[in-house]
Amino acid sequence: MDTLYSIATPIGNLEDLSPRALRILGEVDLILAEDTRVTRKLLSHFGIATPSTSFHEYTAPGKLRVLVERVGAGESMALVTDAGTPGVSDPGAAFVAELITALGDATKVVAVPGPSAVVALLSISGLYADRFVFHGFPPHKKGRAKFWETVAAEGRTGVFYESPHRVQKAMTELAEHCAPERRIVIGRELTKAFESVRYGTVGSAAELLASEPIKGEFVIALEGKRG
Repeated sequence: MDTLYSIATPIGNLEDLSPRALRILGEVDLILAEDTRVTRKLLSHFGIATPSTSFHEYTAPGKLRVLVERVGAGESMALVTDAGTPGVSDPGAAFVAELITALGDATKVVAVPGPSAVVALLSISGLYADRFVFHGFPPHKKGRAKFWETVAAEGRTGVFYESPHRVQKAMTELAEHCAPERRIVIGRELTKAFESVRYGTVGSAAELLASEPIKGEFVIALEGKRG
């Protein structure tokens, strides 16, 4: 068999794509992309002509099996998400798991690390991150209150994503479960031309957002519960 490379891609600034990632994307037989249209823009920017195919949460089981068989037969592939690190709030983990199950000890999966919105925000948050919890995206409807209860009760630094359509609602809901003095860091459009990072408390979160354009992707870090 050959190798599956899990390659982190830029979350905004294209200069963050590593030379190693560029080389491998140009060398593999096939690129598995969450959205081939998004990935094609990245590949075109760097003049990479490697063919790609989609792999996402709705990929048919039959296609998944065929892709695994192709790796087992000797093809090399790169797994990428739309932005950031595959497997983190991303369905790419399903392919890696299937590959490991099907090929066992013969499996060769190689990480090509790089951009991650979670790590990027933590690195500038001023919050302790020797231990932290990544909560992903809050549920849209069912289970949302329970989600905030869990986040608020956590003693470690917490990180979660939120869409621009729900971020104001999220801050209001978080304030209903959290002490107002808990520190919070709100990152928007990290590494992009109009990125912003706001520092404050849960009690001031709504005010912090009031001065922000509510568009783009948000990643939010919350100080752990004290005591």
